[in-house]
Amino acid sequence: MSYLLGVLIFVVALLVSIMLHEAGHFVSAKAFSMKATKFFIGFGNTVWSRTRGETEYGIKALPLGGFVDITGMSNLDAVDPADEPRTFRAKPPWQRSVVLLAGSFMHFVIGFVLIFAVALAIGEQNTTTISVTACVPAKATQVNCPPSAAKSPAVLAGLRNGDKVVAVDGHKVSTWNQLTSQIVAHKPGTSVAFTISRDGRQFTKDITLAPLKWRKKGGFLGVEEVPFVHVSPVTAVQSTASQFGQVVTASVDGLGKLPSEIPKLFSPNRAKNGGGVTSVIGVGEATGQVVSASGVSWQQKAAFVLLVIASVNIFVGLFNLLPFLPLDGGKLAVVIFEWIRSRLARLFRRPDPGPVDMQRLIPLSVGFLFVFVCLGALLIAADIFNPIQLTQ
Repeated sequence: MSYLLGVLIFVVALLVSIMLHEAGHFVSAKAFSMKATKFFIGFGNTVWSRTRGETEYGIKALPLGGFVDITGMSNLDAVDPADEPRTFRAKPPWQRSVVLLAGSFMHFVIGFVLIFAVALAIGEQNTTTISVTACVPAKATQVNCPPSAAKSPAVLAGLRNGDKVVAVDGHKVSTWNQLTSQIVAHKPGTSVAFTISRDGRQFTKDITLAPLKWRKKGGFLGVEEVPFVHVSPVTAVQSTASQFGQVVTASVDGLGKLPSEIPKLFSPNRAKNGGGVTSVIGVGEATGQVVSASGVSWQQKAAFVLLVIASVNIFVGLFNLLPFLPLDGGKLAVVIFEWIRSRLARLFRRPDPGPVDMQRLIPLSVGFLFVFVCLGALLIAADIFNPIQLTQ
Protein backbone atom coordinates (compact mmCIF):
# COMPACT_ATOMS: atom_id res chain seq x y z
CA MET A 1 0.00 0.00 0.00
CA SER A 2 2.80 2.42 0.93
CA TYR A 3 4.55 1.54 -2.35
CA LEU A 4 1.49 2.61 -4.34
CA LEU A 5 1.28 5.76 -2.21
CA GLY A 6 4.85 6.65 -3.16
CA VAL A 7 4.16 6.15 -6.86
CA LEU A 8 0.92 8.14 -6.58
CA ILE A 9 2.73 11.02 -4.86
CA PHE A 10 5.22 11.20 -7.71
CA VAL A 11 2.52 11.02 -10.42
CA VAL A 12 0.48 13.80 -8.77
CA ALA A 13 3.62 15.92 -8.34
CA LEU A 14 4.46 15.41 -12.01
CA LEU A 15 0.98 16.50 -13.09
CA VAL A 16 1.15 19.58 -10.86
CA SER A 17 4.57 20.42 -12.33
CA ILE A 18 3.16 20.16 -15.85
CA MET A 19 0.25 22.38 -14.89
CA LEU A 20 2.58 25.01 -13.43
CA HIS A 21 4.82 24.83 -16.52
CA GLU A 22 1.86 25.62 -18.75
CA ALA A 23 0.64 28.22 -16.28
CA GLY A 24 3.98 30.00 -16.71
CA HIS A 25 3.41 30.23 -20.47
CA PHE A 26 -0.25 31.17 -20.00
CA VAL A 27 0.20 33.92 -17.40
CA SER A 28 3.13 35.54 -19.21
CA ALA A 29 1.24 35.43 -22.53
CA LYS A 30 -1.80 37.06 -20.92
CA ALA A 31 0.46 39.70 -19.34
CA PHE A 32 1.58 40.72 -22.84
CA SER A 33 -2.03 40.69 -24.18
CA MET A 34 -1.48 37.62 -26.32
CA LYS A 35 -4.59 35.60 -27.12
CA ALA A 36 -4.60 32.17 -25.44
CA THR A 37 -7.55 30.05 -26.50
CA LYS A 38 -6.78 26.76 -24.67
CA PHE A 39 -5.14 25.63 -21.43
CA PHE A 40 -5.14 21.82 -21.17
CA ILE A 41 -3.42 19.17 -19.06
CA GLY A 42 -2.78 15.97 -21.02
CA PHE A 43 -3.38 14.94 -24.62
CA GLY A 44 -5.97 12.94 -26.52
CA ASN A 45 -9.71 13.05 -25.96
CA THR A 46 -11.12 15.75 -23.71
CA VAL A 47 -12.31 14.42 -20.35
CA TRP A 48 -13.50 17.74 -18.96
CA SER A 49 -13.40 21.35 -20.10
CA ARG A 50 -14.91 24.70 -19.28
CA THR A 51 -14.68 27.99 -21.19
CA ARG A 52 -14.02 31.19 -19.31
CA GLY A 53 -13.75 34.32 -21.38
CA GLU A 54 -11.75 33.54 -24.52
CA THR A 55 -9.96 30.51 -23.03
CA GLU A 56 -11.06 26.88 -22.75
CA TYR A 57 -9.61 25.11 -19.69
CA GLY A 58 -9.64 21.32 -19.52
CA ILE A 59 -8.18 17.88 -18.93
CA LYS A 60 -7.32 15.34 -21.61
CA ALA A 61 -7.42 11.55 -21.30
CA LEU A 62 -3.64 10.94 -21.46
CA PRO A 63 -1.74 12.76 -18.68
CA LEU A 64 1.50 12.82 -20.67
CA GLY A 65 2.04 16.56 -20.72
CA GLY A 66 -0.01 19.65 -21.37
CA PHE A 67 -0.32 22.64 -23.66
CA VAL A 68 -1.40 26.25 -23.96
CA ASP A 69 -2.73 27.28 -27.35
CA ILE A 70 -1.42 30.80 -27.98
CA THR A 71 -2.68 32.29 -31.21
CA GLY A 72 -0.14 32.75 -34.01
CA MET A 73 2.84 30.86 -32.57
CA SER A 74 4.36 30.64 -36.07
CA ASN A 75 3.82 31.85 -39.63
CA LEU A 76 2.13 28.53 -40.41
CA ASP A 77 -0.90 29.38 -38.24
CA ALA A 78 -3.98 30.77 -39.96
CA VAL A 79 -5.27 33.69 -37.88
CA ASP A 80 -8.27 35.98 -38.11
CA PRO A 81 -6.91 39.40 -39.20
CA ALA A 82 -8.69 40.97 -36.24
CA ASP A 83 -6.59 38.83 -33.86
CA GLU A 84 -3.26 39.43 -35.58
CA PRO A 85 -2.12 42.24 -33.22
CA ARG A 86 -2.57 39.83 -30.28
CA THR A 87 -0.68 36.92 -31.82
CA PHE A 88 2.56 35.56 -30.43
CA ARG A 89 4.38 36.31 -33.70
CA ALA A 90 3.30 39.96 -33.65
CA LYS A 91 4.92 40.71 -30.29
CA PRO A 92 8.46 42.03 -29.75
CA PRO A 93 11.23 39.41 -29.47
CA TRP A 94 11.80 40.05 -25.77
CA GLN A 95 8.14 39.38 -24.94
CA ARG A 96 8.14 36.16 -26.98
CA SER A 97 11.35 35.11 -25.22
CA VAL A 98 9.81 35.69 -21.79
CA VAL A 99 6.78 33.58 -22.69
CA LEU A 100 8.99 30.74 -23.96
CA LEU A 101 11.28 30.85 -20.91
CA ALA A 102 8.38 30.97 -18.45
CA GLY A 103 7.79 27.20 -18.57
CA SER A 104 11.35 26.28 -17.59
CA PHE A 105 11.39 29.13 -15.08
CA MET A 106 8.44 27.52 -13.27
CA HIS A 107 10.32 24.20 -13.09
CA PHE A 108 13.31 25.98 -11.56
CA VAL A 109 11.07 27.73 -9.03
CA ILE A 110 9.48 24.40 -8.05
CA GLY A 111 12.90 22.81 -7.64
CA PHE A 112 14.27 25.68 -5.55
CA VAL A 113 11.19 25.85 -3.30
CA LEU A 114 11.20 22.10 -2.63
CA ILE A 115 14.93 22.00 -1.82
CA PHE A 116 14.46 25.01 0.49
CA ALA A 117 11.47 23.33 2.18
CA VAL A 118 13.56 20.23 2.94
CA ALA A 119 16.45 22.28 4.33
CA LEU A 120 14.24 24.50 6.50
CA ALA A 121 11.49 22.13 7.65
CA ILE A 122 13.31 18.78 7.80
CA GLY A 123 16.94 19.83 7.97
CA GLU A 124 20.08 20.20 5.89
CA GLN A 125 21.60 16.93 4.68
CA ASN A 126 25.08 15.72 3.77
CA THR A 127 26.77 18.09 6.21
CA THR A 128 29.91 17.61 8.30
CA THR A 129 27.98 17.86 11.57
CA ILE A 130 28.87 14.76 13.60
CA SER A 131 27.60 12.41 16.27
CA VAL A 132 30.35 10.64 18.17
CA THR A 133 30.80 6.86 18.19
CA ALA A 134 31.77 5.63 21.67
CA CYS A 135 34.21 2.87 20.73
CA VAL A 136 36.27 1.27 17.99
CA PRO A 137 34.02 -1.51 16.61
CA ALA A 138 35.47 -4.99 16.40
CA LYS A 139 33.36 -5.80 13.33
CA ALA A 140 31.29 -3.95 10.74
CA THR A 141 27.97 -5.12 12.15
CA GLN A 142 28.70 -4.14 15.76
CA VAL A 143 26.00 -1.91 17.25
CA ASN A 144 26.73 -1.70 20.98
CA CYS A 145 30.07 -1.14 22.67
CA PRO A 146 31.18 -3.86 25.15
CA PRO A 147 33.01 -2.69 28.30
CA SER A 148 36.30 -4.03 26.97
CA ALA A 149 36.10 -2.06 23.69
CA ALA A 150 38.67 0.65 23.07
CA LYS A 151 37.36 4.20 23.09
CA SER A 152 37.15 5.86 19.69
CA PRO A 153 39.67 8.58 18.74
CA ALA A 154 36.79 11.07 18.64
CA VAL A 155 35.90 10.35 22.29
CA LEU A 156 39.53 10.50 23.39
CA ALA A 157 39.92 13.86 21.65
CA GLY A 158 36.85 15.29 23.38
CA LEU A 159 34.67 15.72 20.30
CA ARG A 160 30.97 16.17 21.02
CA ASN A 161 27.68 15.42 19.30
CA GLY A 162 26.77 18.43 17.17
CA ASP A 163 30.34 19.48 16.45
CA LYS A 164 31.00 20.40 12.83
CA VAL A 165 34.23 19.43 11.06
CA VAL A 166 35.23 22.25 8.72
CA ALA A 167 38.71 21.08 7.67
CA VAL A 168 40.94 17.99 7.73
CA ASP A 169 44.70 18.66 7.66
CA GLY A 170 43.96 22.09 6.23
CA HIS A 171 41.66 20.77 3.50
CA LYS A 172 38.24 22.38 3.79
CA VAL A 173 35.28 19.99 3.85
CA SER A 174 31.64 20.98 3.43
CA THR A 175 29.91 17.64 2.77
CA TRP A 176 29.91 14.30 4.53
CA ASN A 177 31.38 12.61 1.47
CA GLN A 178 34.31 15.02 1.47
CA LEU A 179 34.89 14.42 5.20
CA THR A 180 34.89 10.63 4.97
CA SER A 181 37.14 10.72 1.90
CA GLN A 182 39.67 12.81 3.81
CA ILE A 183 39.57 10.46 6.82
CA VAL A 184 40.09 7.21 4.89
CA ALA A 185 42.91 8.87 2.92
CA HIS A 186 45.03 8.71 6.11
CA LYS A 187 46.55 5.52 7.48
CA PRO A 188 45.78 4.19 10.98
CA GLY A 189 48.13 5.61 13.59
CA THR A 190 48.48 8.89 11.67
CA SER A 191 47.98 12.13 13.57
CA VAL A 192 45.52 14.27 11.64
CA ALA A 193 44.56 17.90 12.30
CA PHE A 194 40.76 18.35 12.48
CA THR A 195 39.36 21.88 12.53
CA ILE A 196 36.14 21.89 14.55
CA SER A 197 33.34 24.45 14.76
CA ARG A 198 31.49 24.45 18.09
CA ASP A 199 29.12 27.08 19.49
CA GLY A 200 30.31 29.72 17.05
CA ARG A 201 34.04 29.25 17.59
CA GLN A 202 36.67 27.21 15.78
CA PHE A 203 39.61 25.22 17.10
CA THR A 204 41.95 22.54 15.80
CA LYS A 205 42.71 19.17 17.40
CA ASP A 206 45.40 16.70 16.40
CA ILE A 207 43.76 13.27 16.52
CA THR A 208 45.46 9.91 15.98
CA LEU A 209 43.27 7.65 13.85
CA ALA A 210 42.61 4.09 15.01
CA PRO A 211 42.86 0.91 12.91
CA LEU A 212 39.91 -1.30 12.08
CA LYS A 213 40.49 -5.07 11.98
CA TRP A 214 37.82 -5.62 9.36
CA ARG A 215 38.84 -2.74 7.07
CA LYS A 216 42.23 -2.68 5.39
CA LYS A 217 42.14 0.85 4.01
CA GLY A 218 42.10 4.09 5.97
CA GLY A 219 42.00 5.10 9.61
CA PHE A 220 39.01 5.33 11.93
CA LEU A 221 37.91 8.52 13.72
CA GLY A 222 34.65 7.40 15.31
CA VAL A 223 32.04 9.80 14.01
CA GLU A 224 28.72 9.33 12.26
CA GLU A 225 26.68 11.60 10.04
CA VAL A 226 23.80 13.56 11.52
CA PRO A 227 21.10 12.91 8.89
CA PHE A 228 19.30 16.23 9.30
CA VAL A 229 20.72 19.41 10.79
CA HIS A 230 18.28 22.22 11.60
CA VAL A 231 19.41 25.51 10.10
CA SER A 232 18.26 29.13 9.99
CA PRO A 233 16.29 30.49 7.01
CA VAL A 234 19.38 32.36 5.78
CA THR A 235 21.51 29.21 5.95
CA ALA A 236 18.69 27.25 4.28
CA VAL A 237 18.71 29.69 1.35
CA GLN A 238 22.49 29.39 1.00
CA SER A 239 22.30 25.60 1.21
CA THR A 240 19.47 25.54 -1.34
CA ALA A 241 21.42 27.67 -3.80
CA SER A 242 24.42 25.36 -3.46
CA GLN A 243 22.35 22.19 -3.88
CA PHE A 244 20.43 23.70 -6.80
CA GLY A 245 23.75 24.33 -8.53
CA GLN A 246 24.84 20.74 -7.85
CA VAL A 247 21.64 19.39 -9.41
CA VAL A 248 22.12 21.63 -12.47
CA THR A 249 25.69 20.40 -12.87
CA ALA A 250 24.64 16.77 -12.44
CA SER A 251 21.81 17.21 -14.96
CA VAL A 252 24.12 18.72 -17.58
CA ASP A 253 26.68 15.95 -16.98
CA GLY A 254 23.90 13.36 -17.25
CA LEU A 255 22.76 14.71 -20.59
CA GLY A 256 26.34 14.65 -21.86
CA LYS A 257 26.89 11.06 -20.71
CA LEU A 258 23.54 9.78 -21.97
CA PRO A 259 24.89 8.12 -25.17
CA SER A 260 27.49 6.14 -23.20
CA GLU A 261 24.89 5.05 -20.63
CA ILE A 262 22.51 3.50 -23.17
CA PRO A 263 24.45 0.20 -23.50
CA LYS A 264 24.26 -0.25 -19.72
CA LEU A 265 20.47 -0.09 -19.55
CA PHE A 266 20.02 -3.86 -19.85
CA SER A 267 23.23 -4.95 -18.15
CA PRO A 268 23.14 -7.09 -14.96
CA ASN A 269 23.34 -5.07 -11.75
CA ARG A 270 22.31 -2.01 -13.73
CA ALA A 271 22.57 0.51 -10.89
CA LYS A 272 25.97 -0.75 -9.70
CA ASN A 273 27.43 -0.72 -13.20
CA GLY A 274 26.58 2.93 -13.73
CA GLY A 275 23.47 2.59 -15.87
CA GLY A 276 21.78 5.18 -13.70
CA VAL A 277 19.74 7.01 -16.35
CA THR A 278 16.05 6.35 -16.06
CA SER A 279 12.61 7.41 -17.26
CA VAL A 280 9.71 8.81 -15.25
CA ILE A 281 8.63 5.18 -14.81
CA GLY A 282 11.92 4.43 -13.08
CA VAL A 283 11.71 7.53 -10.90
CA GLY A 284 8.17 6.63 -9.85
CA GLU A 285 9.35 3.09 -9.09
CA ALA A 286 12.22 4.44 -6.96
CA THR A 287 9.85 6.72 -5.07
CA GLY A 288 7.56 3.79 -4.30
CA GLN A 289 10.51 1.69 -3.09
CA VAL A 290 11.71 4.36 -0.66
CA VAL A 291 8.26 5.21 0.73
CA SER A 292 7.56 1.50 1.39
CA ALA A 293 11.04 0.75 2.81
CA SER A 294 11.24 -0.43 6.41
CA GLY A 295 13.81 0.95 8.82
CA VAL A 296 13.78 4.37 7.15
CA SER A 297 12.57 7.42 9.08
CA TRP A 298 9.72 9.55 7.80
CA GLN A 299 12.15 12.46 7.52
CA GLN A 300 14.38 10.46 5.18
CA LYS A 301 11.40 9.35 3.11
CA ALA A 302 9.93 12.86 2.87
CA ALA A 303 13.31 14.37 2.02
CA PHE A 304 13.96 11.76 -0.68
CA VAL A 305 10.57 12.26 -2.33
CA LEU A 306 10.74 16.06 -2.27
CA LEU A 307 14.34 16.17 -3.51
CA VAL A 308 13.57 13.68 -6.30
CA ILE A 309 10.66 15.83 -7.43
CA ALA A 310 12.90 18.91 -7.23
CA SER A 311 15.65 17.21 -9.26
CA VAL A 312 13.19 16.03 -11.92
CA ASN A 313 11.82 19.57 -12.27
CA ILE A 314 15.29 21.08 -12.61
CA PHE A 315 16.26 18.46 -15.19
CA VAL A 316 13.05 18.98 -17.19
CA GLY A 317 13.56 22.75 -17.05
CA LEU A 318 17.06 22.39 -18.48
CA PHE A 319 16.07 19.79 -21.06
CA ASN A 320 13.24 22.02 -22.25
CA LEU A 321 15.81 24.73 -23.04
CA LEU A 322 17.77 22.58 -25.48
CA PRO A 323 17.77 24.34 -28.89
CA PHE A 324 15.73 21.69 -30.67
CA LEU A 325 12.18 22.02 -31.99
CA PRO A 326 9.54 21.50 -30.76
CA LEU A 327 11.05 22.23 -27.33
CA ASP A 328 10.73 25.76 -25.97
CA GLY A 329 14.49 26.10 -26.37
CA GLY A 330 14.14 25.42 -30.10
CA LYS A 331 11.42 28.04 -30.41
CA LEU A 332 13.56 30.46 -28.42
CA ALA A 333 16.47 29.80 -30.79
CA VAL A 334 14.21 30.73 -33.72
CA VAL A 335 13.18 33.99 -32.00
CA ILE A 336 16.82 34.88 -31.30
CA PHE A 337 17.82 34.02 -34.88
CA GLU A 338 15.02 36.20 -36.27
CA TRP A 339 16.07 39.08 -34.02
CA ILE A 340 19.76 38.83 -35.03
CA ARG A 341 18.84 38.57 -38.71
CA SER A 342 16.56 41.60 -38.41
CA ARG A 343 19.26 43.67 -36.67
CA LEU A 344 21.84 42.78 -39.30
CA ALA A 345 19.42 43.69 -42.08
CA ARG A 346 18.82 47.05 -40.43
CA LEU A 347 22.55 47.59 -39.95
CA PHE A 348 23.25 46.99 -43.65
CA ARG A 349 20.09 48.90 -44.67
CA ARG A 350 18.41 45.92 -46.20
CA PRO A 351 14.72 44.90 -46.02
CA ASP A 352 13.73 42.97 -42.93
CA PRO A 353 13.66 39.27 -43.96
CA GLY A 354 10.74 38.67 -41.60
CA PRO A 355 9.98 35.47 -39.69
CA VAL A 356 11.67 32.14 -40.31
CA ASP A 357 9.84 29.79 -42.67
CA MET A 358 8.79 27.15 -40.13
CA GLN A 359 7.81 24.79 -42.96
CA ARG A 360 11.52 24.25 -43.65
CA LEU A 361 12.17 23.34 -40.01
CA ILE A 362 9.51 20.62 -39.83
CA PRO A 363 11.93 17.81 -40.87
CA LEU A 364 14.32 18.80 -38.05
CA SER A 365 11.44 18.86 -35.58
CA VAL A 366 10.20 15.45 -36.71
CA GLY A 367 13.73 14.02 -36.55
CA PHE A 368 14.24 15.21 -32.97
CA LEU A 369 10.84 13.87 -31.94
CA PHE A 370 11.69 10.48 -33.46
CA VAL A 371 14.97 10.27 -31.52
CA PHE A 372 13.27 11.48 -28.34
CA VAL A 373 10.43 8.95 -28.60
CA CYS A 374 12.84 6.09 -29.32
CA LEU A 375 15.05 7.02 -26.39
CA GLY A 376 12.04 7.36 -24.10
CA ALA A 377 10.74 3.95 -25.17
CA LEU A 378 14.18 2.42 -24.54
CA LEU A 379 14.39 3.91 -21.05
CA ILE A 380 10.86 2.78 -20.19
CA ALA A 381 11.62 -0.75 -21.42
CA ALA A 382 14.76 -0.83 -19.26
CA ASP A 383 12.80 0.38 -16.22
CA ILE A 384 10.20 -2.35 -16.76
CA PHE A 385 12.45 -5.31 -17.58
CA ASN A 386 15.65 -4.31 -15.76
CA PRO A 387 14.64 -1.89 -12.99
CA ILE A 388 17.03 -0.15 -10.62
CA GLN A 389 16.56 -1.50 -7.09
CA LEU A 390 17.29 1.10 -4.41
CA THR A 391 16.18 -1.05 -1.49
CA GLN A 392 16.61 -4.72 -0.80
